Amino acid sequence: MRTPHLPEALATRTYFDREFGKQAIKLLPNEYYVTREDVVLTTVLGSCVAACIRDESAGVGGMNHFMLPDDDGSADRMLSASMRYGSYALEVLINELLKMGARRERLEAKVFGGGAVLANMTTLNIGERNADFVLRYLKTEEIRVAAQDLRGPHARRVSYFPVGGLALVRRLTRQDDQVSVARDERALARAIATSARAPAQSPELFARQSFSRQLA
Repeated sequence: MRTPHLPEALATRTYFDREFGKQAIKLLPNEYYVTREDVVLTTVLGSCVAACIRDESAGVGGMNHFMLPDDDGSADRMLSASMRYGSYALEVLINELLKMGARRERLEAKVFGGGAVLANMTTLNIGERNADFVLRYLKTEEIRVAAQDLRGPHARRVSYFPVGGLALVRRLTRQDDQVSVARDERALARAIATSARAPAQSPELFARQSFSRQLA
């Protein structure tokens, strides 16, 4: 199935990242970005998941940020066709890569997120479900997972360089970071529980990173 181009889901927040000396694109929940340019794609994840997928030979790569796994057929069909769901967000990302010259058999993925940052959200189990889903989806699509940093108790900031394929993960472990992320996770839980019509809008998270990890 070919998905339409989604201008409303395309990340548009750009800035110059002094740490990396590059133009950066910040992805919020329900957004994606695909490019051939030497930029950095960045996002902050709690229970959400980001998939970073590229075709090295074609020189194109991208990232998405989704909030929920597949709807299991229980949601309205129009609602399931939403970037909030992993199945649709991954389909959009892969199709946009193919439009820019990527070949499906050459795609490689790096996946991040799915954290359990709130102990009292175990009944929803969103992070674990998202982590399981993205690995299952990529296995079904026969897309190789080159690296992953999934689950665990920490929120993460991911910086992905689509041209070279480098991914940097910084785990947010400071107390004030945890408070900020927990607030947004509670907002996500409330939105899931009370609204089936509109994606939840998590505020941007600005936090200092206390742990850095490189996934080559």
